Amino acid sequence: MKLPGQQFMAMDFDRQLAELQGRIAVLNGYTALGIPVTEALE
Repeated sequence: MKLPGQQFMAMDFDRQLAELQGRIAVLNGYTALGIPVTEALE
């Protein structure tokens, strides 16, 4: 997986789109790991 900012390897637009969606999914996963889960105290 390439870092954001590196160029796309795929030449076809549909493949570029799939590659971009994959990058977004990875970044969303990292973002979710950094969000604390809060629970209400009783």
